[in-house]
Amino acid sequence: MKSLYSQNKKVWISVHAITQARARRIAFPDQVYYTIKSGKVVRFGKHGIKFIKRGRKGSIICIGEDLSHAIVIKTVARGN
Repeated sequence: MKSLYSQNKKVWISVHAITQARARRIAFPDQVYYTIKSGKVVRFGKHGIKFIKRGRKGSIICIGEDLSHAIVIKTVARGN
């Protein structure tokens, strides 16, 4: 699997995020990677970051934490 970068930082995806994506019937490698690569970036709080990509079946939201050297995706959700 190739490394995933966003904003010149390496993106790590937690095991919890993979579990949540599968439980919510979101195609893990394809849709999650596409959301991180081409989705809208929203920052919240001190270190919070969201990647949002709208689709036919609703939005896919990847929620994570922006560390100084990397971005850690902690959960994946589906929105309206």
